[in-house]
Amino acid sequence: MERLGTGIGWRPEIADAVERMPGIDWVEAVAENVCPGHLPEWLLRLRERGVTVIPHGVSLGLGGADRPDEIRLTALAERAEALGAPLVTEHIAFVRAGGPLTVSPRLEAGHLLPVPRTRDALDVLCEHIRIAQDALPVPLAVENIAALIAWPGEEMTEGQFLYDLADRTGVRLLIDVANLHTNHVNRAEDPAKALAELPLEAIAYVHVAGGFRRDGVWHDSHAHPVPDEVLDILTDLASRVAPPGVLLERDENFPEPAELERELGAIRGALEKGRTARESPTGHPAAAPQGSKAPERHRAPQNPASTPPTDTTAARQRLALAQTALLSALVAGTPVPEGFDRVRLGVQARALAGKRADVVAKVAPELPHILGPSYRPAFLAYAQRHPMTGGYRQDALDFAGHLLSAGRPEDATARRHLHDWHLDRSGPTPRPHRPTTRLARATRKVLLRR
Repeated sequence: MERLGTGIGWRPEIADAVERMPGIDWVEAVAENVCPGHLPEWLLRLRERGVTVIPHGVSLGLGGADRPDEIRLTALAERAEALGAPLVTEHIAFVRAGGPLTVSPRLEAGHLLPVPRTRDALDVLCEHIRIAQDALPVPLAVENIAALIAWPGEEMTEGQFLYDLADRTGVRLLIDVANLHTNHVNRAEDPAKALAELPLEAIAYVHVAGGFRRDGVWHDSHAHPVPDEVLDILTDLASRVAPPGVLLERDENFPEPAELERELGAIRGALEKGRTARESPTGHPAAAPQGSKAPERHRAPQNPASTPPTDTTAARQRLALAQTALLSALVAGTPVPEGFDRVRLGVQARALAGKRADVVAKVAPELPHILGPSYRPAFLAYAQRHPMTGGYRQDALDFAGHLLSAGRPEDATARRHLHDWHLDRSGPTPRPHRPTTRLARATRKVLLRR
């Protein structure tokens, strides 16, 4: 595996800072936010300097019941080629459910949801990984995710699930140590046990990120400083193997560049601490406590060609029904499936609705301008009865249409602006006499006069 070094998640909000930041060997860009024919100048300049750029997908839903969408796979392949990337990455998660397999409406989570660690889910995921590998021009690595909820009746630990996945498909692993910490807090899972069970030679690189505790659970926000507990897990990993690359993720609440550089310095320090332990005569795996047994070292993953494909028809149907029932409970208010923690599902449902409101405000910033302080409560009330069935941009249109059909907002000026915005965005082409930017400026002036 190519040695990547130290990297940071590239985001437009910190593009200038990343370009000037010392010691950045590579960056990772959200694949869906990059247009192959119109690469941002910042990324082009980084590439010209020899900085590796890796596209990181978030929408394939490889862990869902449906086979990967060919259009999404083609788009991911195009981004890998445009960026000259040595690999692409995605998540072990499902992001949508319903549809023909369950004869029910298609539902979108707008979030990465956990796959049950069962043989059914593993069989389906392995098939999807093989489909993606065949469609992509470079190797694929998949990431373990953070979870607020646990599936009942799971048959494997996270480490065992990841090991079998790599063993059967040859896929590489993107290990997120922040997600291991999240699952430790939320699901009482031991990060050290997960690391001991992983096929360390399959690791492509490592993610490090921050989060916060609320409602009794840890939220993987990517908007807060990296806690010491996450750095400790990174040190543990580095004491077992030298990861090819480590990357700091930050998606919101971007601090000053100096703070990001301090976090990168802390990451390098954790890696060095782990390297020292690994090279020590008493480091992993020999440094087991006296009287205990050192973790068993797994065999190397076998040649995936020697693992025959499994007929997933029945498993796919069972997985589709289970995931649809869960997602419907989270976003459509249907009964909680048997075996799930009702309180925890409530926390997850509120988190999904809050994230949905935040992302819609980003993709359609005119809506918060038009609606003012009433935007968020109005959207959350809307979300309780209207699950997302398309992308976030369609969600913004549907929300605006819902308000207008109900004669809202009550303020006539705001309602007129919302009506104009809805027409401008929902028509076949934007209306030339009312460009969105002009509408946004006019709306801001109205709000400032109130």
